[in-house]
Amino acid sequence: MATPQVHPFFEPVTFTYSYVVVDTTTQRCAIIDSVLDYDPAAGRTSTESADKIIAFVREQALDVEWILETHVHADHLSAAPYLQQALGGKLGIGANITKVQELFGQLFNEGTEFARDGSQFDCLLEDGDTFTIGTLKARAIHTPGHTPACMTYIIEDAVFVGDTLFMPDYGTARCDFPGGDAAQLYDSIQKIFALPDEYRVFMCHDYKAPGRTEYLYETTVGEERQHNIHVRAGVTKDEFVALRNKRDASLSMPRLILPSVQVNMRAGNMPPAEDNGIRYLKIPLNKL
Repeated sequence: MATPQVHPFFEPVTFTYSYVVVDTTTQRCAIIDSVLDYDPAAGRTSTESADKIIAFVREQALDVEWILETHVHADHLSAAPYLQQALGGKLGIGANITKVQELFGQLFNEGTEFARDGSQFDCLLEDGDTFTIGTLKARAIHTPGHTPACMTYIIEDAVFVGDTLFMPDYGTARCDFPGGDAAQLYDSIQKIFALPDEYRVFMCHDYKAPGRTEYLYETTVGEERQHNIHVRAGVTKDEFVALRNKRDASLSMPRLILPSVQVNMRAGNMPPAEDNGIRYLKIPLNKL
């Protein structure tokens, strides 16, 4: 089995890890879960985080084959269009993006100009679909529960789980967003736990569990299965659902959920400009 090189990029405002996954044989790569910086007070975007990835790709003379999203993120805006314009590559996400677009298209009262068929993306990946990054073999598995469209990408021995799992001392993703389901998340995690113990697991976020002083982004399937505080081996589905639902009821909505979802369901593109040439993000009142 080939071993991909995995280069993390941490964005500390939203605690997000983006990755450049490299096939050293061909110098081809994939970018996973990029971040567009956003100041909600000013309504301004910036590209500092994405520019670090662009600089790395160019310095290493890499060829971007894929720009992948594990799901429609609710905590940060995607920089996928900006990266694609600069570096090329196909933009991929799970095929159930259409369900997310339908749910949130209704919430934001989007008109008929907002396509709900996933056509904003270049490739809609189904459960079990395979693809390559240079000579690296990759597989997409559908892991819903946090959202209906969550995908985990298995690239040789590297597993990119999005928000499905966090570090073992922090637990698992919330399931109280529209379309979320704790029982589905439990089943999805069992798919990941069925992988070999030694497979590396890469986080999309780390919030530092109580008592831990540093941010972490990598663990293994075996460590998650044995030690995850929410869903380790021996925890039943009913126990997990009860724990997850109780915890979710105590959580506030993510600070950037409303701008993030509006942008990310459009593959990182902003809503169309209105007749004054300005683009706007909506705030639905008393709905979340």
